[in-house]
Amino acid sequence: MDLESQEKILRLSQAHDPKDLVVLIGAPDPEAAEITAETVVSGDPAFAGALAGTQLGLDVYHVLDDDVKAEVPDDVWDDQIGVMAEVLEAEALVAAVASMRKQ
Repeated sequence: MDLESQEKILRLSQAHDPKDLVVLIGAPDPEAAEITAETVVSGDPAFAGALAGTQLGLDVYHVLDDDVKAEVPDDVWDDQIGVMAEVLEAEALVAAVASMRKQ
């Protein structure tokens, strides 16, 4: 996750109740998805950004998670996500993010 995104998420978590926020990750590989999820849950593991040492504990999901898909209108899903859902390893991506959410 880039430094600018970390700063935006930190500001949002300060302006709103973190229980009212959900982070959606669209990373294409499980390792990147897990690191991004870890950053918004437990803090930046590289200790390089605004979330270094900051445990926000935010709810985090991969955009390919069935729970997310259920909330997105079918036409929007097909137009914005559909093709990628067919070529990416959705199970591995969802599992990587879910493992961070359970911490």
